[in-house]
Amino acid sequence: METNKLTGPPMTLAWFIWGLGALFYLAGFFQRVAPAVMTQELMQDFHISASGLGHLSGLYFYAYVAMQIPTGILADTLGPRKLLTAGCLVAGLGTLLFALSPGFFWAGFGRLLIGGSVAVAFVGLLKLSSSWFPKKIYAFVTGNALSIGLIGAVTAGPPLRFLMDIFAWRQVISVTGVMTLVLGGVIWFVVRDSPQEKGYPGFTKTMPTSVSLSERRIWQDLFKVFKYRNIWLLFVIPGGIAGCILTFSGLWGVPYLISHHSLSPARAAALTSVLLVGWAMGAPFLGWLSDHMGKRKSLYLAAIMVVALGWSLILFRESLPFFQLIMVLFVTGFFSGCIIISFAFVMESVPLSLSGTAAGLTNMGVMMGPMLLQPLVGRILDYHWTGQMMDGVRIYSLDAYEYGFIPMMAWIILSVLLLFFTKETHCRQIA
Repeated sequence: METNKLTGPPMTLAWFIWGLGALFYLAGFFQRVAPAVMTQELMQDFHISASGLGHLSGLYFYAYVAMQIPTGILADTLGPRKLLTAGCLVAGLGTLLFALSPGFFWAGFGRLLIGGSVAVAFVGLLKLSSSWFPKKIYAFVTGNALSIGLIGAVTAGPPLRFLMDIFAWRQVISVTGVMTLVLGGVIWFVVRDSPQEKGYPGFTKTMPTSVSLSERRIWQDLFKVFKYRNIWLLFVIPGGIAGCILTFSGLWGVPYLISHHSLSPARAAALTSVLLVGWAMGAPFLGWLSDHMGKRKSLYLAAIMVVALGWSLILFRESLPFFQLIMVLFVTGFFSGCIIISFAFVMESVPLSLSGTAAGLTNMGVMMGPMLLQPLVGRILDYHWTGQMMDGVRIYSLDAYEYGFIPMMAWIILSVLLLFFTKETHCRQIA
């Protein structure tokens, strides 16, 4: 594509820079969902119950959520290149620690390192998106970011299960750790924070990234962000969407489908991947449609209502035929792509100087969903366990799963209700 000096960098270069950051986001999503297809192996190796597995998986989210406020502030001060490089290096080391751990403590510490480090991926990617692409396609670009991440989630389904049928899970996860370390080196040498650093005009004014955090008055910026109503509401709303998807496809969906739909582990993983494929397809489409319509709230609200209906069928319709279950999973995943509207929504609701902090808070809200729901579902399953065991692993009844899934349904309904109180931005900077 011919370079247009008046409108920004070549799109091929912009997509390449952006793509390297997206690969790190893909790796983070892979690690997020991977425990779903190795539940039996993890429970056997580390001698844990559903509660223990929920906490092991949840450690990723505890660290991820804790890092979101500092990540947003660092993205506004240090820039995405340094964040993404450091994130890759720590994530690679954490992955190797998890894969080689002799017991639960070190495995949990590895998951904690992974979650805390990949927490920088999405916010860093949002900053690259705003710097390297025009504002009119921002929601479309961020929608593609989610799609790339979800490719990682799908890879952690049937492909990972296939590899685990040939190699030990520790070997497979170790390889992904080495690949993440290599990616960190590539990002450092190739990625730049803005087109101006490579000699091209940019779409936003460059801001100095070498100032200290104290000079940026962290706490004052954070207080300013909290004054905007949309920030509070969009902190809670996307957590219901991500919480349902990542609790089901990321941990409890596979054992649920194995137990109550008589599926093999590989087929159950493939079925949960249908949900993720729909999510990956829906995010860029709904992001583009929101940009095209010039509206955030109305489209978001319509989509999330479909999501709530879909989950009510998936979780509580016991006699849903197999083909219908596939269709409902896909449709629910597709309309869950509306979560991507949250980021454009919040960044239009605050001044540009606070956009990274706002994005970090929103991403924190997104991850609050699975962070709270994954261990909560595990605890409810253990409470309703009837004593059944198979190969040293607990087996849970259909009633236990239905009780466990109630908090998921409650949160998505709350998300629908709260969305009514948001203020429409009409795809314009209103602050």
